[in-house]
Amino acid sequence: MQLSEILSSLGIQKENHGTSTGAQWIASQGEQLHSYSPVDGKEIGSFRTTDSAAYEAVIQKATEAFEVWRMWPAPKRGDVVRQIADALRKHKDPLGRLVSYEMGKSLQEGWGEVQEMIDIADFAVGLSRQLYGLTMHSERPMHRMYEQWHPLGIVGVISAFNFPVAVWSWNAFIAWVCGDVCVWKPSEKTSLCALACFHIIGEVLINAGAPEGINGLVCGGAEVGKWLSEDTRVPLLSATGSTRMGKAVGAAVGQRLGKSLLELGGNNAIIISEHADLNMALIGCVFGAVGTAGQRCTTTRRIIIHENVFETFKEKLVHAYSQLVIGDPLLETTHVGPLIDQDAVQHYMKALTEIKAEGGKAVVEGGVLSGSGFESGCYVKPCIYEVENRFKIVQHETFAPILYLMKYSKLEEAIAMQNDVPQGLSSALFTLNMREAESFLSHQGSDCGIANINIGTSGAEIGGAFGGEKETGGGRESGSDAWKAYMRRQTNTMNWGATLPLAQGIKFHV
Repeated sequence: MQLSEILSSLGIQKENHGTSTGAQWIASQGEQLHSYSPVDGKEIGSFRTTDSAAYEAVIQKATEAFEVWRMWPAPKRGDVVRQIADALRKHKDPLGRLVSYEMGKSLQEGWGEVQEMIDIADFAVGLSRQLYGLTMHSERPMHRMYEQWHPLGIVGVISAFNFPVAVWSWNAFIAWVCGDVCVWKPSEKTSLCALACFHIIGEVLINAGAPEGINGLVCGGAEVGKWLSEDTRVPLLSATGSTRMGKAVGAAVGQRLGKSLLELGGNNAIIISEHADLNMALIGCVFGAVGTAGQRCTTTRRIIIHENVFETFKEKLVHAYSQLVIGDPLLETTHVGPLIDQDAVQHYMKALTEIKAEGGKAVVEGGVLSGSGFESGCYVKPCIYEVENRFKIVQHETFAPILYLMKYSKLEEAIAMQNDVPQGLSSALFTLNMREAESFLSHQGSDCGIANINIGTSGAEIGGAFGGEKETGGGRESGSDAWKAYMRRQTNTMNWGATLPLAQGIKFHV
């Protein structure tokens, strides 16, 4: 399938609007931004960013739509999401290819990201019949207490470039079945993927008779994100990105006493026990370290290896890295594609300089690739360095395929090393020892939001709540009861008796 065919099938033109109410595109006087593929450096298309007037139009339409949408029965809202899932199934191949081409991740991961959208849609459809509250016994006679959940209103979604479509769907599809409406600000680096989603989903919403405005789009940079953060009409803002960005968003939303759902940086470690199946561990470590060219918040950045198997496992890693195919991610044989842009390459090179300055020892040397097939200048070598956890560079997240190796002697030491970073997203332990596994998952073990045994740090399923602790932000998205973040809880007490007894036995006579 040629690129021109892919773009045409997804409604992408050479020049595009970047603002939509879901049913129509809105003209804007914002600047014209161009999207270039890191795969070959070529321009894919351009879009007009959202200006203040266009932003206001989207928010106003969303406000009006909420008044109608929240009155639809939840199962009926869920049926709309079901139809969206069907539309995504039909467009999985071209949308996955666009994700791969605009972002640079492998084609397998591009298709996987669209499949993740389909999966969360299916989850949300079932959820539309399970927005349960609780019934509680009252201390007062002839009283009934219960709680119920109501939609919040407009949910703002700020997504990152590394998952151009999936993370938005985690938020939007669940928010919609909850009765909320959404306004999405995608990364300006991968906005064409967002435009494609709006072309696919817009037709579904129109045919289903959904109110215009439940699915708003505002494209642009930090200024557009600032508008969402400070807008009191947006009760919940879900933001995915760096810790630095998250702190700014959290402060702005908190200033107006709004709610924020933050999915921020990760500095994830895998512990390799002397009791591990090393061949199994190798797969988890390599995919976790080089998948998406190290540009996942769940990327494996540190491997903490028991001293008895350190050299053996290091040799396995070196051999596996020598087999990696780096190049065009649209080829199914490719393991590692490019970084997103030249800025990312510079951060990668700066990190290598800092690693060496602090005393890091190269196991697999890094560097920028050039020559035929690497003309975009965004391809780098996945690399491995022996370091100490205390190194300043190791304490920070570098969004690139840089893997750190460390050695330990006792599991307690390894867990302490894993936890001794500011971030707390994903973690893993490879072991066949039950006591080690249970210790890692206990309250004395991993301090991360995700803790795995015998699988890597990357590649979470949508059925579980996704998110982390500490500087990762504390948010939870996707499965389990993460839907509660998109609703407001209300406690109700019903007195069906003929008197008015007070709680706590208080007497009051008039």
